[in-house]
Amino acid sequence: MPNKPSKPSNKKPLTTGFGMPVDNDLNSITAGPKGPVLIQDVHLVEKLAHFDRERIPERVVHAKGAGAHGYFEVTNDVTQYTRAKFLSKVGKKTDLFVRFSTVGGEKGSADSERDPRGFAIKFYTEEGNYDMVGNNTPVFFIRDAMKFPDFIHTQKRNPGTNLKDPDMFWDFLSLTPESIHQVTVLFSDRGTPRDFRHMNGYSSHTYMWYNKKGEYYWVQLHFKTEQGIQNFTGEEADRMRGIDPDCATRDLHDAIAKGNYPSWRLEVQIMTPQQAEHYRFDPFDITKVWPHADFPPIEVGRMVLNRNPENYFAEVEQSAFSPSNFVPGIGPSPDKMLQGRLFSYPDTHRHRLGTNYHLLPINAPKACPMNSYQRDGAIRFDENGGGAPNYWPNTFGGPAPDPECVPPAVDVAGMAARHQYVLGDIDFVQAGDLYTKVMTDSDRAHLVSNIVGHLKGAQKRLQLRQTALFYKAAADYGRRVAKGLGLDIKEVQRLAAMSQEDRVKATLK
Repeated sequence: MPNKPSKPSNKKPLTTGFGMPVDNDLNSITAGPKGPVLIQDVHLVEKLAHFDRERIPERVVHAKGAGAHGYFEVTNDVTQYTRAKFLSKVGKKTDLFVRFSTVGGEKGSADSERDPRGFAIKFYTEEGNYDMVGNNTPVFFIRDAMKFPDFIHTQKRNPGTNLKDPDMFWDFLSLTPESIHQVTVLFSDRGTPRDFRHMNGYSSHTYMWYNKKGEYYWVQLHFKTEQGIQNFTGEEADRMRGIDPDCATRDLHDAIAKGNYPSWRLEVQIMTPQQAEHYRFDPFDITKVWPHADFPPIEVGRMVLNRNPENYFAEVEQSAFSPSNFVPGIGPSPDKMLQGRLFSYPDTHRHRLGTNYHLLPINAPKACPMNSYQRDGAIRFDENGGGAPNYWPNTFGGPAPDPECVPPAVDVAGMAARHQYVLGDIDFVQAGDLYTKVMTDSDRAHLVSNIVGHLKGAQKRLQLRQTALFYKAAADYGRRVAKGLGLDIKEVQRLAAMSQEDRVKATLK
């Protein structure tokens, strides 16, 4: 006689995915006690088949992350700049979900790796979901999305050895001088945040805000941590990788579980179209920051995280953030990196989660209905529009566009071509200012030590090419890196004085 397990005490029956009660979840159906397993065991087949498929594709970037629920509260009137309803009055609260992440590492990588940190927020507004998809740094390595796949490839593994490769990393960066600002940030202690609570978040990109009058402004968002900035030194980060590779994930969960809710203050920099047209550098260039002296930050509101996910996979792993998710009052800018991300992010989600990823509870709008003519596709688990029309225009009462939501017209003109950005001294100024005017002596020492520790693994010709870029940003910066690597400073100076084209030619194999 087959064994009959005791009846569960919770009285909640175990079923298959289709509701059929399961009589035994410990033993397969076999031909006799020692016989082969029978394929008629539909519960076993279903259980194994689901197990075989329960890992969805890993994110191409930002693979490892942690998340939490919370709210955003408006603390200052910004209605003169934007018509977005969730920002319409002081005291208004909006539910949100945040995902923090590392960028270049795999899902099993350590939280303390030297890497930018993703800082993505999904606001569940009454006008639809608005996603702010940023990082913990105000700038980025490249300014054109054409370079993005190549850049990410250099942060991953060598296709031949399957190992991280300093030659790949520094070859690309030294051939892309616009990266010097972000490289300086990354190899400072800001490149190894202590955890997710003690770091800022930035939109990095420039966005458009527009009001009810149709007036528009260019803006950059800064989420300033109210816990204060805390970073690991390079040595501390290396040690933490062995002690607790999930240190930031654990810290966020435990803090919220104890009622120690982390919070951030949102500030925004605002630039008029007229200011943008005549500013001393391209304000849509993500490799540069807007000086606070020229564009003082204005307080907008406060974000608080007060609830942990109940299920990591459903809420964190299946969450999908896209910079293309706007609401009336917020729109894109001509930023070339942003323009590429507007396509790439939702396209990645369609691959990773399926074409109907927007129906997953964590991604679906919560404060307003979703009405569209997008039907069918894999894993459609709502009513799929029922018998209502699946086309527009129609005269059968289907959802209709609202012309009141139209964003303001923005003047664009010029020849359609692949316009090359001409590298200039302006591309090195902010990295140099960060080194000489913002960093302390201790900061500079840590920066140089971190760079030398990583760059020494690359070929000497790459060391020379990259160190010349550090020298162009600040002479002391280049001299100290050269000394740490044992490079001839006169050769570094010679390379720094060249054009980028000649510098590359001089450092070929």
